[in-house]
Amino acid sequence: MYFKSVLPNGMRIVSETIPYVKSVTLGVWVGTGSRSEQKYNHGISHFIEHLMFKGTVSRSAKDIAEAVDAVGGQLNAFTAKEHTCYYAKVLDTHADLAMDMLSDMLLSSKFDEEDIKRERGVVLEEVKMYEDSPDELVHDIHLSRIWQGHALGRNILGSVESINSFDRALVMDYYQQFYTPDNMVVAAAGNISHEALVDLVQKYFGAFSGKKQKLTAVQPVLKPMHTVQSKETEQVHLCIGTVSVPYHSPEIYILHILNNILGGGISSRLFQSVREERGLAYSIYSYQSNYSDAGLFNVYAGTRPANAKQVIDLILENIVELRDKPVSAKELSRNKEQLKGSILLGLESSSSRMSRVGKMEINNRYLTIEEVVARIEQVTSEDLQRLAARLFDASLMSFTALGPVDDTLWSENLSI
Repeated sequence: MYFKSVLPNGMRIVSETIPYVKSVTLGVWVGTGSRSEQKYNHGISHFIEHLMFKGTVSRSAKDIAEAVDAVGGQLNAFTAKEHTCYYAKVLDTHADLAMDMLSDMLLSSKFDEEDIKRERGVVLEEVKMYEDSPDELVHDIHLSRIWQGHALGRNILGSVESINSFDRALVMDYYQQFYTPDNMVVAAAGNISHEALVDLVQKYFGAFSGKKQKLTAVQPVLKPMHTVQSKETEQVHLCIGTVSVPYHSPEIYILHILNNILGGGISSRLFQSVREERGLAYSIYSYQSNYSDAGLFNVYAGTRPANAKQVIDLILENIVELRDKPVSAKELSRNKEQLKGSILLGLESSSSRMSRVGKMEINNRYLTIEEVVARIEQVTSEDLQRLAARLFDASLMSFTALGPVDDTLWSENLSI
């Protein structure tokens, strides 16, 4: 069962008690990510996430690592486009330690100049490593072109130029703007009562104060692009995409099923037609990216240059078929069951349940599992075809290729 409280300082607390497990996962969600950044401080959300582990007023980086390791726990964090999360998973008897650790990192990190200098080098290496992974890099190129000039079109890591400009003044300015109690959610799942959680949050965050900076959100405008970037790689990495819906859209579960049918798993149409039947790619899938006011739907494939044109044709054929022909009752039913099973099986740990309630609360959108299942069941074949017709419009389709190919790759295959 889901519970929610709000402290006097504005910090929200959400929890889901799982009495039959021995663990508890605690997460602090901050309502800022790369979307909150400007071009000059691009990547600073991710950079601050790194710095949180480098030492506080009372603990060194080694102390932080050893304290959690000593009780067999896990401590980690991640940065996304619209939020950042710091979390710890421990035995339920060590919940106080986990909250103490998280609050110390979030409220008392030193952000020392030497740590900033050292971590700048680490993150620059992360950028270089990412650039050496064309199967990941192609998605960023794709996004940067179709949402050109918008913060959602920039990657999370930052650029070499922006990262080199980071100093303590810049870090502290951003931290003070967005790391405020009214911009945070503490989420927990596991063997802990909501009352005990509220007491812990009050103990460690109750004196925390501040108000977040109000930003005017500018909705990104899709700019369909056909981009081919030459790079000496063994494979050609392809992205074909279109506009999608925000995460709060009533059509989100139609989109989930649409994605599942097209390229969401090993029984999907793309996986079967491109990999299993023809052996043209090892990796091929579709995915969706949903934000507060925008969304994208993309297909990725990695293949040999000689097979690229055929793979593009097959992707487009499957997209057109999904747009123009109704999905059978049997296929729709099978994909509903797959989606429900994936969601429910993914909630069998305290970590996944904490992530679910935390993300929903930071996004101001909570649904019970029963409500989610009901919305999946309500999806019809007509719903799928209507959404596919809107999304898979030739005027909205974008294409990006990274590898040893030229500009003719897309123009000769546009048949949607």
